[in-house]
Formats: sequence, structure tokens, C-alpha cells
Amino acid sequence: MKLKRFLPGRQHPVWLIAAVSLWLATVANLPLWVELGRLGMLGTAAGISFAGALGVMIMAALMALTSLLAWRWTLKPALLAMLMCAAFGAYFMLDYHVVIDAGMLTNVLQTDVHEASALLSPRLAAMVLALGLVPAIAVWRTPVDYGRWPGRLAQNLLAGVAAFALLLVAAMASFQPLASTMRNHKQVRYLINPLNAVYAAGWVATSPLRRNESVTEPIGQDARAAAVAPGKRPPLLVLMLGETGRSGNFGLNGYARDTTPELARENVASFRNAWSCGTSTAASVPCMFSHLGKEAFEARNHNYEGLLDVVQRSGMAVLWLDNQSGCKGTCGRIPHIDTARLQHPQLCPGGECLDGILLEGIDARIAALPPERRALGVVIVMHQMGSHGPAYAQRSPGEYKRFMPECTGNNLQDCSRESLVNAYDNSIAYTDHVLASTIGWLKARRADYDTAMVYVADHGESLGENNLYLHGLPYAIAPDVQKRVPWITWLSAGYEQRAAVTTECLKGTRDAEITHDNYFHSVLGLLGIQTRLYQRKLDVYAGCASL
Repeated sequence: MKLKRFLPGRQHPVWLIAAVSLWLATVANLPLWVELGRLGMLGTAAGISFAGALGVMIMAALMALTSLLAWRWTLKPALLAMLMCAAFGAYFMLDYHVVIDAGMLTNVLQTDVHEASALLSPRLAAMVLALGLVPAIAVWRTPVDYGRWPGRLAQNLLAGVAAFALLLVAAMASFQPLASTMRNHKQVRYLINPLNAVYAAGWVATSPLRRNESVTEPIGQDARAAAVAPGKRPPLLVLMLGETGRSGNFGLNGYARDTTPELARENVASFRNAWSCGTSTAASVPCMFSHLGKEAFEARNHNYEGLLDVVQRSGMAVLWLDNQSGCKGTCGRIPHIDTARLQHPQLCPGGECLDGILLEGIDARIAALPPERRALGVVIVMHQMGSHGPAYAQRSPGEYKRFMPECTGNNLQDCSRESLVNAYDNSIAYTDHVLASTIGWLKARRADYDTAMVYVADHGESLGENNLYLHGLPYAIAPDVQKRVPWITWLSAGYEQRAAVTTECLKGTRDAEITHDNYFHSVLGLLGIQTRLYQRKLDVYAGCASL
């Protein structure tokens, strides 16, 4: 039996682990080496020495991790999973210059089929084949001699300890440049492939240990809607939840292009200095509908109900209409409708709906809400597809493609800067039309309701600035274009009287710095809902209200 371990073709597990770890640390980490080169760290002998030490550290860390899994039923599946994960990660980090962290992994887990399909491309297939599938096949076909379990256990522990010791030696040898790089260029730590994904998966998997997801604490139990006097109209407020909106690309906010001509003809107020809670839908949407604010929301140890729960508890009617990949838990306890289940030849070509679908049949949907609630007021949340990338060209129909030529592919780096911005701006032009159409619909309901609309996007987007694309970078290192969002308000004359707020006054505060932390309290203030949760100092409309 002892001779069997040394028969030709049968490999000791440590050699397979070393080979895969070397591949991952070198070839699969191409985005890391490209970034270090961009930072000018590979142009000197010292820089190359540091890169070599970093490569050794990555290889040693991978060997230490996989050595603990060097068993007959776990080694090859673990190696294959890391190879495929590294291949996908390398593609998105290299082509879109995103990074892999817990937030990005959460986005991946919460995406839907339409969003995922928009990211597929021949380039992705080629990279996954070269970096992942080919070496994975080689690993799977390599015969391995695991031996008996007592010896395997001892060898696994020995290999793990040796790899960890190598990691420490390499780290100590390059401590000064390593510490400086990680401190001054935080994005580098998120590019270490596939350890970034392993760490992110561990963080997401252990989140129940840090936060009790089974507990959702009620809030606003004292909430009361304002009484509607006889002969007066209840409020009808549309909360248009935008997707991937860059504040700087809205004509209303001073953009050189007139991307918002229809809104410009309406009496709207646009805050030009609004900032998001996160850089992704999964991070921003639950945060902006929370009463906690960004810092407390991220540090919470259990979940709370949100803004819509408070509105519903006040007695008003609430409805969520979704043309996106879900409400991220914010509509779980209120009536909600997913447009993916709707069929409309013009607005839903190929099964994915344009945002105009949100207004289809809306009157019947409101009529179906409980009449006793409608008598106190109605709040409709419309969750847009907006400008979701990378398929920006799919977010606008032909009549709103005002800026040409347009990038029609999903390999954004292959598009010219002009065509990429054109495609994105066309999606903003269509959002302009959807918002103006919503205002038009609200105007037609003024006999029955005092009407208003508030449009706020969840996060922004990178369009190739500094070679960055899409969104989702960790907030601390994300560029401003991923965090600065549009916030647009329209109030009918009746609503201005109801809320004692004038649009002209709001226009005068357009450059005030506000954040998603203000959203919860601003909506409650507009609706006139009374609750101890409401903080007037965080209500962006309170400064223009006459008491």
C-alpha cells in the first residue's frame, strides 16, 4: 500500500494545492497586478520585490486555507469553486473595475435573471474558460493519493502550518510597503483574488451571528395620519424610487445636455447636493427607508420596520410597484406588485419592462386598496429600472434616444466614451419622460386628491471615469458619481397648501447638502404623519414650511 502512493500519475495533495494556489496567485490576479502597475508600484526594483512578496503571501494564504480541506470529498470541489470564482471575479474586476466585497456579493445573490443576463458576453465566456474551466478540468482529471485518514490529518495540519509560516515571513519581509499600500490604496485589498470572495462569503454567511435576522422590531406604533376635514382632499404621494441616477447628468442640475426637457416645463424643485446611503440597491434602499440613518443602520444588531410600515400603521393606504429586482425587504408587509408578471407588447419587449409600465392600470390598483385607508391618503412607491447598467441602451425606447451614437453592448470598455455617455443620457431622458408622465397623471387626479411626487435615486454610477464602470464600490473608496444622487420634488397647488410648503422656497435651497438620512423624516413631514420617530431637523421640507 505504501508503494501505491508513489505510482506514476498519482499526486500528493500538496502538489495539486500548490499548483492551483500558484495559478490563482499569479494569472488569476491579473486585475491586482494591473492596478499596482497603474499606481506606479511596479516600475522599480523595490516595487517588483514587493509584488513578488505579495504574490507569495497570496499563494501561502490559499495553500493554508485549502490544506485544511485536503480530503477525498472536499479538496477538488473546493479547488474548482475557487478557480471558477476567481475567473468570474477577474473578469468583472478587470473589465468593469469593480471590487469584490460583502456588499458586491450581496448584490450578486439578490440579482435576478434579467440583470444577470445583461452581464453575459463572449469576453466573459472566454475569460471564464481560460482562467477557470480549463484549469478546473485539469484539476478534476488529476489522480490524487489521499492515503489513510490519520496520516492525511497530520499532513493537512503540517501543510497548513507551513503555509501560514511562509505567509508570516513574506508579510514581515514586506511589512512597510504592504502597510503603506493597504493604508493609502484601500481598493487593493478588495482585488486579491479569490480571497476577496472567500472573505466576503464568510462575512455574509456569518451575518446572522452579528445581526438577528429573525427579529424585526415594530416602529412608529404611535403613528397617526392627519385627519381629512369634510370637503377637503386626502393626499396622494408618489415616491418614485430611481435606479442608478447620476445627479450630474440631469439637465435640471446644470448638466450641459438637456436631458430633462419635460421636467423643466413642470414646476419642480431639484436638490443638487444629495448623497446616497450606499453604492448599490441592496445597501441603499433598506437604509433610505429606515429611521436609523446610515451609521446606525449599518451597526444595527437586528432589523426594524421601515418608513412604509409607519405610513401604513398611520392608517393610510400604501402600495409598492416594482420594475426592478425586488424591494430588498422594504415592502414585505405592505401590498406590492412585480411588473415582471405583467405582459405588455410595447412596454415589456423581451419580458423586461420599460418604466412606463408603472403607470399602466394604476387607477384600478388604487381603487382596489381599502377605501377607509384611501380616505386618509395614498402613498405609491414606484421602483424604477431607471438607468441600470451595463445595458443602458435597453432602458430607453427609440423615440427617446436623443444622443447618438449609442453604446449597445455590455462590454462598456469596448465602447467609446461618447457612445457610453450617450446611452446613459438616453436612459435619463426616458426617466424624465416617466417622471413628467407621472406628474401629468397626478394633475388629472387633483379633483380627488392633493397630489405630489418625490423622486430620489438609490445610488449613482461610474461611466468610465478613472477607468471605473457601474457601481457598488465600498462607500469609503467609491467616487462621488456613485454616491451623489438626484432628488426632485413636485407639489400640486393643493399639496403646497396642505403641507404649507412652497416650491419656490425649495428651489432656493437646491444646493443644501442632504442625504438619504433625510428621506424617512422628509416623507413623514410631507404626509403630516404624527409620530415620536419624526425629527423635524432631518426633514428637508421643514425649512420651507410655514408653521
